[in-house]
Amino acid sequence: MKQNNIKSVLGLLLGIILAQFVASQTGYELKNEFHIKSNGGWDYPLSDPKSNKLYISHGNQVNILDKISGDSLGVIENTTGVHGIAILNKLNKGFTSNGRSNSVTVFNLKTNQVLDNISVGRNPDWIMYEKFTKKIITSNHSGGNISIIDPIKNKLLDSIYVGGNKLETIVSDEKGLLYINLEDKNQIAVVDLKNNKLKDLWSLAPYEEPTGLAFDKSSKRLFCSCNKTLVIIDVTNGTILDHFEIGSGTDGVAFDPKTKLIFTSNGEGSMSIIKEVSENKFELIENIKTKRGARTISLDESTHKIYLPTADFETVSGSERPMIKPGTMKILVYGKSLN
Repeated sequence: MKQNNIKSVLGLLLGIILAQFVASQTGYELKNEFHIKSNGGWDYPLSDPKSNKLYISHGNQVNILDKISGDSLGVIENTTGVHGIAILNKLNKGFTSNGRSNSVTVFNLKTNQVLDNISVGRNPDWIMYEKFTKKIITSNHSGGNISIIDPIKNKLLDSIYVGGNKLETIVSDEKGLLYINLEDKNQIAVVDLKNNKLKDLWSLAPYEEPTGLAFDKSSKRLFCSCNKTLVIIDVTNGTILDHFEIGSGTDGVAFDPKTKLIFTSNGEGSMSIIKEVSENKFELIENIKTKRGARTISLDESTHKIYLPTADFETVSGSERPMIKPGTMKILVYGKSLN
């Protein structure tokens, strides 16, 4: 074999090896696509780590899928403008935040039967089960407050005003403090659940439009997705420790406490993955190509799989907002290559 040919072969082999190395930085790759034929938009997904169910907010309903096969397991209807889902397996109850009806729907996890509807603040967005108080909490996107619900009695207990007209994700330290993104104020609100009052407001300047939020209890670090930037905050004093450039259009962050990986779902069609090396050291590992519109995220801590809702879009020109092609909604499933 001539020397030039040998160099070409060696160069090709080296390229293949390097490509494999780059592709396997975290091992995450697209494993599956689950298709939902009904029309409508979407917001937050939720994977139940204790069952085979994947819940998808979808227009005016919640679709429930088998998270392994993607088969339909049922629908919760009449959740008008649903944003999110929270589940409480101990009570066999699920809860949805219905933005257009200013309500929370309570349903049976086994039968999907609607049990109750609870009036809350304006445009409830994020919803969660908070372990310290053992209550369901919503962030009311347009109301400037959060609602606190008794999940046993299905009753609104209290609301706490935090300011802002675009409340987004809430996380809890599970010791009595909540952290809430105020998208229009470029702040994080800190709420004291022991006294049910606003404790502090932390500025995120110069970073803007905080949406997704995740928390590492062990290191006491918040991971906040702002406009094209992931911001890392020390919750002991509210200071910004670090930041990383990510894709545009992000609306979600997930943190895996076992692998110490932080994921941001970027609506432009990418997922940024950042490693928490230590409480004060972070590294951007890679940006994985996803699909346009995949802006929200759910991490299943039992399988380490990632679920990203999106759809196909019509081609438009200029600054027009693209329309969703009817019947094209899908869930992108990402997992490690060994899963």
